[in-house]
Amino acid sequence: MSSPSKRREMDLMKLMMRDYKVEMVNDGMQEFFIEFRGPNESLYQGGVWKVRVEFPDAYPYRSPSVGFCNKIYHPNVDELSGSVCLDVINQTWSPMFDLVNVFEVFLPQLLLYPNPSDPLNGEAAALLMRDRAAYEQKVKECCEKYAKPEDAGITPEDNSSEEEPSEEADDDSGDDEPILGHPDP
Repeated sequence: MSSPSKRREMDLMKLMMRDYKVEMVNDGMQEFFIEFRGPNESLYQGGVWKVRVEFPDAYPYRSPSVGFCNKIYHPNVDELSGSVCLDVINQTWSPMFDLVNVFEVFLPQLLLYPNPSDPLNGEAAALLMRDRAAYEQKVKECCEKYAKPEDAGITPEDNSSEEEPSEEADDDSGDDEPILGHPDP
């Protein structure tokens, strides 16, 4: 196994060991989905997103491609494609970074501290600069509408114990198991 392959495998294993749910695409390690929860103390707290990650052939020397699958309202996330505008992922990536950095530092920081001066979603950036209270309300509305566990492709039995169980979720034996090999929704 070549070094980039070992690095991909190691990065994925680190995420799974930190209880991230990972769904592989085509049983390969180039493309996969991660369940990402909005950071505490943010407007996105309680939201759950399915984030698509694709490794370039030159990973870790080139950054992974990262995008939200379910809708998120944020100045630095394209509303249609889910693409993320973040310098540390797009321009200043270093092989010292890994997926744990992306999901535990970079994305949470992006959601906590939006940068309306470098937007991918011009409407969100303008609203944030013009009327912060209206922006915050719009973020909360979008989270309630598009960032529920089922919007991220998570079945009720996959929910963590922090969330209220649904009537359909009698069996919670799969709580801590990563999602592997499920078809795309």
